Amino acid sequence: MSTLDVSRGVCALLPGLQHWLENAFYEVRIVDAADPRDRDDRRILLATEIGHATHRDILINVRDGAPSLASAANGLPARVAFGIADMGFAFALIAELARPAAIPAVGDSGSARLMTLAGRVARSDATVLIQGDTGTGKEGMARFLHAQSGRTGHDFIAVNCAALPETMMEAMLFGHKKGSFTGASNASEGLFLAADGGTLFLDEIAELPLSLQSKLLRALQEGEVLPVGATHPIPVNVRIIAACNRNLAQEVAAGRFREDLYWRLNVMPLELRPLAERPGDVAAIAAAMLLRHQDMAKASFVWPSAAAMDKLTAHLWRGNARELGNVLQRALVLRDGAMIEADDLHLTGAPQPLRVVAPIAAPASVAVEPTRLRDVAHHSKLEAIRTALRETDGHRAAAARKLGISERTLRYRLAEMRELAAA
Repeated sequence: MSTLDVSRGVCALLPGLQHWLENAFYEVRIVDAADPRDRDDRRILLATEIGHATHRDILINVRDGAPSLASAANGLPARVAFGIADMGFAFALIAELARPAAIPAVGDSGSARLMTLAGRVARSDATVLIQGDTGTGKEGMARFLHAQSGRTGHDFIAVNCAALPETMMEAMLFGHKKGSFTGASNASEGLFLAADGGTLFLDEIAELPLSLQSKLLRALQEGEVLPVGATHPIPVNVRIIAACNRNLAQEVAAGRFREDLYWRLNVMPLELRPLAERPGDVAAIAAAMLLRHQDMAKASFVWPSAAAMDKLTAHLWRGNARELGNVLQRALVLRDGAMIEADDLHLTGAPQPLRVVAPIAAPASVAVEPTRLRDVAHHSKLEAIRTALRETDGHRAAAARKLGISERTLRYRLAEMRELAAA
């Protein structure tokens, strides 16, 4: 948790700001603007208290008119000006301006409690299993755990298990000796040894094949890895953080994931809720994304209107933070005015399932090739995918769970359907 000083003048003028900052995972200290301070302290002050400010501070000016943000530059602190109507987003913006890079954007009380728990978990060396839908911020949580741990002096290495070539998974994770397989012209230490002393984040852990799960289990239990082609294991000191967008306990019950590995990973479980269930985070994430997507050296900061924020907060966000980022980027490009208005937000809902164009029936005079059983089975699978996507409103993770397949397999099938549609 970060500490943030707020002047008594600010608290008197904006009594709700302290509550917002506490929900945004700050420890708020109420100070007099003229109080002595440490060099690295950051304060939120009134614009009239600029005489006590440093370049690290944030000055607030509550006034009528269009809201504005001036970034810190030329020794001057950041300045935020807004009226009562824009106060909600302004609070979120102030919190994100002050937020350290390693701490995820939060503004919901439930998320703040989860971050407090995660901070306690981070100080241990226990293995962590993070579960949540795609786009809920699993990698951001993993980076926070590393930043709050005693391993910050070593590397944080993130790997998406679904993106690893299946034939190369073992060599990429555990390393290999020169000449251990065709094309191995040089030795490689692998990701475990590259993260030695630090943290290895294994995203989409359920995508690991069963044969490799047993090797991962041994690496976790024994604290050593055996590179491909090697005869002696190598000790390794690495903290594992695993993540999955499926219910791993259900994967175990279905026989797709080893039970012993599940219990080895599930020492410290953290569950990330969908964005729709934590509405306070919408403003915080929106503020962080708008700060990231805009170059204030070239143009003034574009604010969302109060009506736009109401529309964002009411949306279901099936794609979670990724969908929110897409909506905001579109609005920045396509907006008609100086602010992002509600009409500039194109909330299209869930993506529509892909449709395969039905083949034209052959004329009676043309000999038709007999239907083969394997073709019937193949088209039945594609129809099952279309049905699952329809029933889940196009939500791929939910469709994959419904079909009992991995998201990676579903992506392959969808690519095949696109090729059929284009043919």
